[in-house]
Amino acid sequence: MTQVASIPRCVPIESHISDAAYARIVELSKSQAGIMLSPSKVSMVKSRLTRRLRFLGIPTFEGYLDYLERAENADEMSAFVSALTTNVTQFFRENHHFDYIRTTIYPQLKTKLERGEKVRIWSAGCSNGQEPYSIAMTLLDCDPAIGSKDCLILATDIDPVVLATASAASYADSLIGGIPEPLLTKSFTVSQEADALRYHVTDKVKSLVRFRQLNLNDDWPMQGSFDLIMCRNVMIYFDTATQSRLLTRFCNKLTQNGWLMIGHSERLPDDIAPQLTNVGVTTYTRALKH
Repeated sequence: MTQVASIPRCVPIESHISDAAYARIVELSKSQAGIMLSPSKVSMVKSRLTRRLRFLGIPTFEGYLDYLERAENADEMSAFVSALTTNVTQFFRENHHFDYIRTTIYPQLKTKLERGEKVRIWSAGCSNGQEPYSIAMTLLDCDPAIGSKDCLILATDIDPVVLATASAASYADSLIGGIPEPLLTKSFTVSQEADALRYHVTDKVKSLVRFRQLNLNDDWPMQGSFDLIMCRNVMIYFDTATQSRLLTRFCNKLTQNGWLMIGHSERLPDDIAPQLTNVGVTTYTRALKH
């Protein structure tokens, strides 16, 4: 791999992306991450990738793409995907889903756990970790001893940068909005750093979550099924064909009575709707086959 330190930094970066370069970026983002980039995203892409060009000391977007596509620079592909990924999230975002877990899903999971069976939940596209930790806090609020049972939350994301933040489980004061005060008190410790407070997820919450890097469009290494899959506000970046393939794979990964939750702005493609039954706001179960 080319040593970044050996590349000169003080070079002027070109001020626009050619149509040809943008077409290559669009194709790479789709093939590597399933992300669809429309022509309206040119300014956003230019702004985000300019940082990579400047970091590497590469003056042109065509030159960056040539660098990116060389096998010895495979690590840069993760940085490319990370630059194009929008990670907007918060604790207890779309709170109706967590209310549904508390009132409807947990009672059924409790029955499984009491029979000695395992419970598996997947937060697909977990970003900085707020979603899986919100699930964990909800479950612990329902059953403070759930950590001693066979219950785990798999949290995956394509972006290693956000996964590092998620694994660190430490959040600035500005990022903990939305957490009910009783859960905030039980689930975090607080430290003073410089002029701001920092909130650290407790070991009891962290113990329920396992973070892994995963491209949803690649092969999935998980062997078992999931009682609940949350994939919220991820599919909006995919075309309809990719959404359909992904949703079919999710359906095949659900337990017989499992649930799928998607984002508030997402809709099921027409060919997928018959596979799922709507049971709540953007909440589905596998449709029964007759």
